[in-house]
Amino acid sequence: MARGGGACVVVAAAALLLLLLAGGPGGGVHCLRSRAESGATVLELRHHSTSGSFGSGPGAKRRGASDAGGILASDAGRVSWLQRRIDSYGKLRTRSSGTAAAAESKLAQLPVTSGARLRTLNYVATVGIGGREATVVVDTASELTWVQCAPCDACHDQQDPLFDPAASPSYAAVPCNSSSCDALQLATGMSGQPCGGADGRPAACSYALSYRDGSYSRGVLAHDKLSLAGEDVEGFVFGCGTSNQGPFGGTAGLMGLGRSQLSLVSQTMDRFGGVFSYCLPPKESGSSGSLVLGDDSSSVYRNSTPIVYTSMLSDPAQGPFYFLNMTGITVGGQDVESSAAFSSAKAIIDSGTIITSLVPSVYNAVRSEFLSQLAEYPQAPAFSILDTCFNLTGLNEVQVPSLKFVFEGNVEVEVDSKGVLYFVSTDSSQVCLALASLKSEYDTSIIGNYQQKNLRVVFDTLGSRIGFAQETCDYI
Repeated sequence: MARGGGACVVVAAAALLLLLLAGGPGGGVHCLRSRAESGATVLELRHHSTSGSFGSGPGAKRRGASDAGGILASDAGRVSWLQRRIDSYGKLRTRSSGTAAAAESKLAQLPVTSGARLRTLNYVATVGIGGREATVVVDTASELTWVQCAPCDACHDQQDPLFDPAASPSYAAVPCNSSSCDALQLATGMSGQPCGGADGRPAACSYALSYRDGSYSRGVLAHDKLSLAGEDVEGFVFGCGTSNQGPFGGTAGLMGLGRSQLSLVSQTMDRFGGVFSYCLPPKESGSSGSLVLGDDSSSVYRNSTPIVYTSMLSDPAQGPFYFLNMTGITVGGQDVESSAAFSSAKAIIDSGTIITSLVPSVYNAVRSEFLSQLAEYPQAPAFSILDTCFNLTGLNEVQVPSLKFVFEGNVEVEVDSKGVLYFVSTDSSQVCLALASLKSEYDTSIIGNYQQKNLRVVFDTLGSRIGFAQETCDYI
């Protein structure tokens, strides 16, 4: 992605509003598609919004703003949670997998879609566990895949039936004196349950994961057959959650794509070579992207620009996160002046965080440049974590400055125009810059999914690199 190109994108304000806020009517969602093609398995990705449709009619604008505020507040909670986890992992002794690359890796492609109708702004995909389908949130910052299990002591509402271990002949609990249980304790820093169950049998390995603003999943570690568009992974280790609460919408649970030993990426290393990628669709409904497990860009990806790679930072104390070095930001073709902060600007790229959050010095520099380039538009009040807002009521066109992130190796990634502005109100009276500031210069910047739309993002864990390319994200 070479430097240059237009400094701004001219869009019709009404058309952009429809693209950003379009949401289907309420109701259930079919399980997301998946298929095998050219030796690959593709999972459909969709958006998943806790607000559902913004709706219409009296009070719809007020309800939409209230729902959006709750979503962004939850996102701020996740950002704080990630900062705490980053700090805590620095105190844990982790181990390198040291796994050699497979001689030949297959591909698995799954459709990834907006979770709008399942009431979350994250992205979801459907997999098979023990012969039953489960629609789960795709999360690159989580170590473990888990689903809600029957009988459930305390579970959030989900669209599909709960996973029933008794109905799966291949299900088995993981004992607490196993290597998988040890790996989970190492990854999460929690203390396991003592061994020695009834009749001298080993007790099942329990887990307790905490997320965001006090949400959690608790249950037992288990293994069963995982199905990814016809590709079966026997003995897949996952969490069978019997006590789960939080803003997970109507999903069955969470797909852990982090860098720990028990993540889906690590457990399928011999099958997919430690490589996965996704393309996140831009709209909350009516479009879908894909999650590809494995690497075969020539036959699977539909990128319109070459994939450019930056280094994935390797630090044994990082935990499951995907770090990279951010070396600059451009707004409307202008370099943002914050050289001191960019000299050591380590950032996380995360599918589960919505809004990109930057350390204060970098954010303030970006904000100042946007205010300068959008000076012709009247400002509007701040909204939740978004403090740079404009009143675009009655305008037919809006000059949207381009936004590019620059990473180590002079890798430039241009944010899709739909990921630059966040429309709070349906009449365009409150439209905000879709970036937020962190609390401290010592925090870690996070690249959220709102700024990853219409990009093919490639995670090569064995090659220690992350790739980016422009791509129209539709189920392929």
